[in-house]
Amino acid sequence: MSLQPPETVRKLQEALHTKAKGAPSYRFYALYDKVYRRDVLVHAYARCRANRGVAGVDEQTFEDIEASGLDAWLDALAEELRQKTYRPQALRRGWILKADGKQRPLGIPTVKDRVVQMAVVLVIEPIFEADLQPEQYAYRAKRSALDALQEVRRLLWSGHTEVIDADLSGYFDSIPHAELLRCLARRISDRHLLALLARWLEMPVEETDDKGHTQRTTRNKDEGRGTPQGAPLSPLLANLYMRRFILAWKQFGYGQRFDCHIVNYADDFVILCRRQATEAMEAMRGIMGKLKLTVNETKTRLCRVPDETFNFLGYTLGRCYSRRTGQAFLSSWPSAKAVTEVRDTLSAMTGRRSTGMSVGDKVDQLNEVLRGWANYFRVGAVSAAYQAVKHHAGRRLRQWLGRKSGARVGLSRCPDQYLHATLGLIDLAKLPRTYRLPCANV
Repeated sequence: MSLQPPETVRKLQEALHTKAKGAPSYRFYALYDKVYRRDVLVHAYARCRANRGVAGVDEQTFEDIEASGLDAWLDALAEELRQKTYRPQALRRGWILKADGKQRPLGIPTVKDRVVQMAVVLVIEPIFEADLQPEQYAYRAKRSALDALQEVRRLLWSGHTEVIDADLSGYFDSIPHAELLRCLARRISDRHLLALLARWLEMPVEETDDKGHTQRTTRNKDEGRGTPQGAPLSPLLANLYMRRFILAWKQFGYGQRFDCHIVNYADDFVILCRRQATEAMEAMRGIMGKLKLTVNETKTRLCRVPDETFNFLGYTLGRCYSRRTGQAFLSSWPSAKAVTEVRDTLSAMTGRRSTGMSVGDKVDQLNEVLRGWANYFRVGAVSAAYQAVKHHAGRRLRQWLGRKSGARVGLSRCPDQYLHATLGLIDLAKLPRTYRLPCANV
């Protein structure tokens, strides 16, 4: 199934977006019936299927659904929604490791809940897309993290060099339900859809401990805050609530007062100022407090470029020097953390337990990682990072080849030319720079 929406869904989305764009105060009153339309559910299922993901608390997988009959499953789901008997199940607790060694909690819905949430996203996202601010770059069509990075670079070069490098503590877990539902109700008057959205915000979480005991918690419902990370609806809700901060910033006139600009990507944002950055930081803290969000004071700082650097979306930005001329200029380059992470990934892929794979398959596996990493980290002064990653990939592949063959494989026996020209390992230095941007001298 194609990930492009079918014509009927596309026309529905265009009509909703056009209406929302043309009437900023209009409230949509008949949306719930669009959620269980057959074409919407089919496309929602396809989107969820493409995202893969593990099973939820019911252990049902996409393969299980298709083995028993997808059409019948979709028919039954549509009927549940039509009869308003659908109720979401608990979230399955998952964890992902963060760079600082801590774990970030995920709330994994069942496949059924994911499909219904995605169907709701297909219906309401075009409405709220009309309201999101130009400063917001995450989870939006025709916008990306690299676009956000480009805007940060442009602002630095235009003299906005006092940078508030901000961090929020547990943004997704802190969003207050009452205020978020008011944001949703500003555009949606369909009580059945609003009730469904409220239920999703209060879904319990089920977790199994090391001894196999299952425990169910209701923290979001008890505290009245938090959106489940890992659910299809979460990105839209995160954008919608962050919009309140950006609107408040504009309404209070802080942008003009401090000659500053916000660049936001999900829960990450920076504020780039020409002057009065200290006052701007206090203003930011004040608005976040009113929004019931917590500024992480240990990670939030004021950075004065070019004498200092800061990280944003995996890049470091600040002063660097031309290898050829020695001239200093403002630019961006892959952060040390980004380089370390890809090197760790390459190391894990060439471990001792992976020697059963053929050489060609192993090289293809490494190339997939290298190509994906370079496709994102291609902005600015990337040569040094590319060289470090290229060297590590070559060294790890030689070690893997040595373990596979039972003989020592070094540079003399297996030079870079052999790795790249014969085995086909990607040479990062020779990849085209499709996102080359100018730099500003300092």
